[in-house]
Amino acid sequence: MTGYACENFSGEINFCDDEIPANGKLENENFSSSPNSNEMGFVQNSSTAQDTQNSGATIESIAQKISLCQNCILAKTRKNVVPGEGVANPAVLVIGEGPGADEDAQGRPFVGKAGQLLDKMLAAINLHREKNCFIANIVKCRPPMNRDPSPEECAACSAFLQAQIHVLKPKMILALGRVALQKLLDTSIGITKMHGKIVDYKGIPFMATFHPSALLRDETYKRPAWEDLKIFRAKLLEICPNYES
Repeated sequence: MTGYACENFSGEINFCDDEIPANGKLENENFSSSPNSNEMGFVQNSSTAQDTQNSGATIESIAQKISLCQNCILAKTRKNVVPGEGVANPAVLVIGEGPGADEDAQGRPFVGKAGQLLDKMLAAINLHREKNCFIANIVKCRPPMNRDPSPEECAACSAFLQAQIHVLKPKMILALGRVALQKLLDTSIGITKMHGKIVDYKGIPFMATFHPSALLRDETYKRPAWEDLKIFRAKLLEICPNYES
């Protein structure tokens, strides 16, 4: 299941329970965008994630390095690198698969139809790329024809993402779709089996859910995705009770 939306999709998907009380808050839940320039960031070039960790790198310096990257063939076909965007100290790091056409054109992550839906998904649990999230991808350049990134392309960007995680220090990670799940956890398990499960990723609570583009193609994923988001919110509230403010 790739991370790209059907172009002729025109439906509307809202993320909420079927009935919302008058006070606007969900009851009895199982709970336990243009950024400022100094809020954008990415990871590293041919040097390792450990080099970045030891260098006192900032989000800004990492963004400079990713903009110069020529580590794989995607550099030859891209219009823009898409490092990521959001706040410098996020409660949540959201990780997708890779840029699409809109993202490649603008140099920003999740700005097309799938991105608009992602913003709604995050807003449903009081997350926002301008307030408490950072949004990135496994690869920072668009794969031609929106194909899955190859193992070599993912490997070329791996140090960038690892350094990004180190610098941002998110409280939780939300992975979107099969590619992000499998590359981050180094697993062949599919998203349909792993979605909604909180696991450990290098000391950070991690959960995968369906990519927004999957919901644009098939609305039956809406309900399980919403249930996943509630599970994610419950864990986030345990770790960071004031994340919403």
